Amino acid sequence: MFEHLQALASDPILGLSQAFQHDENPNKVDLGVGVYKDEQGNTPVLSAVIEAQRLAHEREITKAYQGPVGNRVFNELMQKLIFGENNPLHSRLTTLQTPGGCGALWLGAKLIANSRDSATIWVSRPTWANHIPLMQGAGLTIKEYPYYDASSQSIDVDAMMSTLEQVPAGDLVLLHGCCHNPCGTDLNLEQWQAIAQLAQKNGFIPFVDLAYQGFGDGLEEDAQGLRLLAAAVPELLVASSCSKNFGLYRERAGALSVLADSTAAAEVVFSHMQNASRAVYSMPPAHGATLVETILTDAQLCAQWQGEVGQMRDRIKSLRQDLAQALAPFGDFGFIPEQRGMFSFLGLTAEQVARLKSQYSIYMVDSSRINLAGINQRNLPYLADSIGRVIS
Repeated sequence: MFEHLQALASDPILGLSQAFQHDENPNKVDLGVGVYKDEQGNTPVLSAVIEAQRLAHEREITKAYQGPVGNRVFNELMQKLIFGENNPLHSRLTTLQTPGGCGALWLGAKLIANSRDSATIWVSRPTWANHIPLMQGAGLTIKEYPYYDASSQSIDVDAMMSTLEQVPAGDLVLLHGCCHNPCGTDLNLEQWQAIAQLAQKNGFIPFVDLAYQGFGDGLEEDAQGLRLLAAAVPELLVASSCSKNFGLYRERAGALSVLADSTAAAEVVFSHMQNASRAVYSMPPAHGATLVETILTDAQLCAQWQGEVGQMRDRIKSLRQDLAQALAPFGDFGFIPEQRGMFSFLGLTAEQVARLKSQYSIYMVDSSRINLAGINQRNLPYLADSIGRVIS
């Protein structure tokens, strides 16, 4: 049955990780996979999560199914985290727990694909590598809008807005809520407002990927753009993830939130969200959502968690400053501290990236996108010197 199949190429980022693991150079540096790492190069379990696990274990009395909706308390808490405590849109919102942010992205795309024929989603150029396979796999047609201008290390606002002006009513536009992956260059509030007005006027539906809330400027600050959007448009989708800000990567805790144009429409949408999820993964895993619920419903744990998110955010910002300073002798890298989140483009050619890998055991994707969290004070001098050698 499978004899006609041919082996597929490995995922480029995961393939980098495998190559890094087999590299015997003691000075090797992994800047590929998008997970947070501490100064020791570890992806830690947050202290708040460790305590939440202890409490959840003590309180757990069943392993029974929760159903396609998942953890309803988690859903409400995620909705508040995203849209705010006293959100006036609550009656028009519905939230469903999903297997991570990928599950939320896929479910949102599938919901739209099931709702209309030949549905199209516009993604930024560039965007996260897995956005396109997820959207296509759910049945959507992909188009692109300009976003990052490599020559100026900034958003090409005129080209972006000119393209979005042409997006037809009913099409989706995928937006990065904060900490753009892969370029790290975010929309400011004025640009969010302009997109909101355009969506309201032309009728396209924003789909916000909020994978890094808290890693940019703060938990509240990082949600301001999408909240502006939600206040202006009749319909909106948000895929959110607890992988980064709670450090629950392997637990697959995420949520899809949908804003409908009425309370009645939200109830109908909720039924279709459950139906679509039931046909694929049936129901999301419980453990990660239970940990998030435990943290967000305990004032002391919540404060501890917020402090830990702040520490991760501050470390990344500090690394941006340190890297720009270390690279200053080789060129102008002042754009790096202006960006947000874990990612940045260094502006290297594919040939220079290949040399960094083959000669210096420094691993990054061909576009020269790096994960800043892979840098520490031990490897920074070696990294900067190696980059200087390949660009000189």
